[in-house]
Amino acid sequence: MTRIINLRQARKQRARDERRAEGDNNAARFGEAKPLRDARKAEAERVERKHDAHRRDD
Repeated sequence: MTRIINLRQARKQRARDERRAEGDNNAARFGEAKPLRDARKAEAERVERKHDAHRRDD
């Protein structure tokens, strides 16, 4: 037999799950110490500079 679901409840649960995932993501990004945040930013900038250095000029 199939399981009957209430679409309204399913929609609300999906919205709750999305908000929780967004909150977890924000907690991970903004809840870290400043030295870790600075290190992550410096690494991203280093990768960007390395990527730009390999571009071809046409």
